Amino acid sequence: MTNYGKKFDRFVDIVKELRSENGCPWDKEQSPTSLKRYLLEETREAIEAITANNHQHVKDELGDILYIIVLLAHIHNEENLFNIGDVIEAITDKMIRRHPHVFSDEKIETVAELRKKWLEIKDIEKSSSIIPKKN
Repeated sequence: MTNYGKKFDRFVDIVKELRSENGCPWDKEQSPTSLKRYLLEETREAIEAITANNHQHVKDELGDILYIIVLLAHIHNEENLFNIGDVIEAITDKMIRRHPHVFSDEKIETVAELRKKWLEIKDIEKSSSIIPKKN
């Protein structure tokens, strides 16, 4: 087991404080709509760092992306829609569903079979209530 939980909880608490009454004016005025550009910008910067093979910069940019993700989850939590725990649970469940060759007895021998199975599972998810359908 890792010790990421305490570090992650501390970070979530910092984001919560930034959004609090005595927090940062910039953080307090953000919304999902205003954060879209930053999510794209930080993702682009992470891609550039990966391309440059600059590991320190990759670490920094991944942190920036994580900040935007936690901030978005916190904003949604303020509206009683979902929280970061729900995000983590959803991606955990998705990874388990989409990797039956790892988390169940299903045997997949090649990457081609893996891709085919991944798409099959994704199609099932889209047509069921497992994940919301996009409009």
